[in-house]
Amino acid sequence: MNRLLPISTNRDYRGSPFAAYFLLLLGIGWVIPGLIHVFLPDGGAGVIAGIDLGSNPAALIGAFAWAGSTQIAHGLVMIAIAAWYRPLVPMLLAVSLVERGLLTLTAWVTKSSPSGHHPPEHYASALLVPLILLFLWLSLRQKQR
Repeated sequence: MNRLLPISTNRDYRGSPFAAYFLLLLGIGWVIPGLIHVFLPDGGAGVIAGIDLGSNPAALIGAFAWAGSTQIAHGLVMIAIAAWYRPLVPMLLAVSLVERGLLTLTAWVTKSSPSGHHPPEHYASALLVPLILLFLWLSLRQKQR
């Protein structure tokens, strides 16, 4: 098992433990929608996001399943880092900030829906950007041993 998950490095982490707990919640928050996208018949596109599946529903459902697969993998990495490799918490929060920031930018500014409809993920991403920024800052603050 040590080859798959090497010995924990948590003792080397100097940031706020709250940042690691936040990353854990963020990871769980990635896995759950990923499971929905992979296992719901429409990937959640219609029943949750309210997206019109149009003339080629298979392509949209396939794209949701693909996104869900990456969400599950990304979420599991977040959970592993929050639980066993906390020195990597700042890096993963920074990556998450870039990802959620770009998603928010494209959802609301550069590629906004012509109909004005936004799925729940667009709202969640906009709310997460300042939260991730706060916990990134907390993870970078050094505490004494």
